[in-house]
Amino acid sequence: MEASRPLDALNNARNKRVIVELKNNKQYVGVLRAFDIHVNAVLESAEERVGGEVVRKLGVVFLRGDTIILISPEA
Repeated sequence: MEASRPLDALNNARNKRVIVELKNNKQYVGVLRAFDIHVNAVLESAEERVGGEVVRKLGVVFLRGDTIILISPEA
């Protein structure tokens, strides 16, 4: 499915594992469950990673949209 708008790309990623990078250089990986027009996002089964290594398993997390640099499908 092709995304014609930015939120379409997020819709295509819903219920899939994504990598989210924040302005503070933290990286979270989890299943994208929900987001809003401000790109606030809820991840389930989330893990915090540093240098590709899992440092914390967090479960469900809410990430504030104005702190997010990128959201990408996990490779």
